[in-house]
Amino acid sequence: MANYIAIVHKETKSDFGVSFPDFPGCVTAGKNIDEAKDMAQEALTLHIRGMLEDGEQLPGPSRLEEIMSDPDYVDAIAFLVVSVPDAKPRTVRVNVTVPEMTLKQIDAAAKKRGMSRSSFLVHAAQNAIQSIQSDASA
Repeated sequence: MANYIAIVHKETKSDFGVSFPDFPGCVTAGKNIDEAKDMAQEALTLHIRGMLEDGEQLPGPSRLEEIMSDPDYVDAIAFLVVSVPDAKPRTVRVNVTVPEMTLKQIDAAAKKRGMSRSSFLVHAAQNAIQSIQSDASA
């Protein structure tokens, strides 16, 4: 499990913003510090998942001392440590039976998105699981 530093920013009359020095472009916010922490975990997990799906290499975590000495982060009000699961989860090959027409539709949709069949199916399954979990927690 890797640990990355998140920077918390707060301006008057704004939510708590969160950014990650190791992942430019990965930002989120929350109405309070607890929500910002939860959103940071979710944002970083999704960002890393996208990088891995795109075949990108993950950066090594920066040290807190390096980040604190960076003038770009002088206005930080807090630093969070966000843990992410292992970057390379073990994959397992499975055999699935699918109607031929459905398989053609899956392949066409995957190609349209620039994805492999496997990536498309995993992504669709993850979205369905996330939707079920969201419904259960509501």
